Amino acid sequence: MSESTPDYYPEVLTALKERGVTIDQLVPLVIEGQKHHIPDLTEERALQAVHSVLHKTESQDAILTGLALDDLAEAGQLPEPIQTRIQQDSGTYGVDEQLVMSILGLYGTISWTNFGFLDRTKPGIIGDLNDSQKQGGRVNTFIDDLVAAIIAAAEAKLAHEE
Repeated sequence: MSESTPDYYPEVLTALKERGVTIDQLVPLVIEGQKHHIPDLTEERALQAVHSVLHKTESQDAILTGLALDDLAEAGQLPEPIQTRIQQDSGTYGVDEQLVMSILGLYGTISWTNFGFLDRTKPGIIGDLNDSQKQGGRVNTFIDDLVAAIIAAAEAKLAHEE
């Protein structure tokens, strides 16, 4: 007897929204990232790609786990030294990038390249989340990378369809 995997899509959308991230903020970044490769990419098609990424169990697990860790760090509820490393988004703390690999791995090497570019340039909401933490705001160590991974994976999904 096989176990049915629940779809936590509504919970993921709610959790992202509670952190100030909406799907509408992701779609333009997907289009921007693919404009040279898919010049006629529509908002609807980009939106479908984002929804597809968010419906994957691996994506849902990574997002919900990362957001829970950000929340626990925000509340000061993690043991040291992890509390400080996550709270300060330490440059050598790479677990946030490791977590997004479970999303990126679903979409091939192009998703890694896309993620690297987004993580380095931090456009739109990705940079907003990163800057907010750096300026003393909420702990966003995981969410900025997770958002970049969602966008990178959606871009890769579209690239594979071409």
